[in-house]
Order: sequence, then C-alpha cells, then structure tokens
Amino acid sequence: MGKSEFLEKDLVPAAKKSGLLTAYLNLWDARENPRAALISVLALSELMRNFDHSRRKLLLILDEAQVLALPTHSDLAHSLRAALDIRKQTIKVVFAGSSESSLRRMFGRATEPFYNWAPIEPFARLGAEFVAAMTRKVNQLSRYPLSEREALRAFESLKRTPEFFRRYLQRYLAYAELGSRAALDDTLAHVFNDASYSFLWGKLLPADQAILRAIAEGVSDLHSLPARKQLGKRIGSREAGFAGYAQKRASPPTEGGARDETRVRALPDSG
Repeated sequence: MGKSEFLEKDLVPAAKKSGLLTAYLNLWDARENPRAALISVLALSELMRNFDHSRRKLLLILDEAQVLALPTHSDLAHSLRAALDIRKQTIKVVFAGSSESSLRRMFGRATEPFYNWAPIEPFARLGAEFVAAMTRKVNQLSRYPLSEREALRAFESLKRTPEFFRRYLQRYLAYAELGSRAALDDTLAHVFNDASYSFLWGKLLPADQAILRAIAEGVSDLHSLPARKQLGKRIGSREAGFAGYAQKRASPPTEGGARDETRVRALPDSG
C-alpha cells in the first residue's frame, strides 16, 4: 500500500464514517500542465461555494501537494491559501507528497504562499507488522503456506517498498508451488530499478545509445551536420553513414492499406 492508496482507501472512508465531508484532489497532473492547475482552482472554488451553505465540516486531502511549490503554480497556491484561510474552523486539510524537501520548502520558506501554515509529519514506514498481516492473508488463500520469515526476507530485498512487496505476493499466489524464492526473483526482474535500466541499456545497439545520449544532452536537430558528425564519432562510424539513420520511418501505405514500418540503421560508408 502506497501513500495515495492509504489516503483514498483508508483515510477517506474513515473520515466519511465519522461524519465529515471529504474531497480528494491529486495535483500531480498540474506539475506539467498549467491548464490542470487552472481547472483545479475552478473546481476548488465551486467546492468552497457549495460548502459554505453546509454546516458540516470538510476534510480536504491534497495529494502530491509538492506541485504547489513549483513557481509555475504560484497563483494556484495563493488562491488555495486564500480560500482556506477564511474557513479554518470548518475545513481541515491534509497535504501529502512524494518530495519531503519540496514540502519543507513549501511550508518553511517565508516567500512561499503556505509559509508556516501547517507542520510536516512523515508517514510511518511499514515494517514487520505489515508483512505479518499480509502473510496471514496470503496463507488464507494459498494451499502452499508462506512463512513470515521468507516474506520478511523478500520485503527487505525489495527495499521495504509496499508496492513491490504486493507484486511479490501476487506472484507467489499465482505460482505458489514454485516457492518464495521464485516469486522474489520474478519481482526483482520486473520492478523498475537501476539494474533493470542498465540491462535494457546494454541491449541497445551503439547507434541507439548514441541517439539517446544526444537527446539527453539537449540536441534538438539530430539530422544536422554537426549532430551527425558527433554521432558518427561516438559509434566509430563515418558521418556519411548517419545520413540515412531514422529511429522509425513508415513507408507509404501499400495497395491493401497497410504500412510497412522499418528501421533504418546507420552503416559505415563503403566508399
């Protein structure tokens, strides 16, 4: 269970059960898209207007709240603070985020709209009790018991990441007869970590690696003469060999309407 899942599946139902109105907003989309921030402001304003006519209290949960610390969304942060300041007695707010440093800056820097507005409390890390509870659930479903010791070893191997541990348990339930080690090996092979990226990078052709490095360095025109020369040097090929390179090029539709997509590789000039 991750942060967002806890907020939506545990905190929100508990708040509703206690009689609170609840509103959950995930601000992650606004990180890249200013339009999403504007939509959030409008939606929040409508929510506030409707809430003013109610006598009930509201729990507002803002997930990925570190988005509000971005300079591009300063207007959104100011609007939100203004709306909340006049409703402190009736609206309680939980800010949750994936970046502790951004949240500390958001609430600890005097120039930020939410300066000194709320204290920061880290989420408690899940540990042995979580593993034991999940192991009991697995053993209720499987004919092949999973020992708590094996489960805890897997949890540690997965760097105590609940999402990865759940993937491990799902794999174990699907192929329990293969044992815990097999489920863990499969999980380690599929989770996104540095080792898997290194493996994928090693399988790329030299030309593909050179193209990706150039893009990462900010080269915008890969077909320009300077770019082709640099790419040629990186893979040990002459510049002319890069003239025909295309990461993916589609031929015109055939008579039947299908496109024949081909890859064109950079080849050394034979001349």
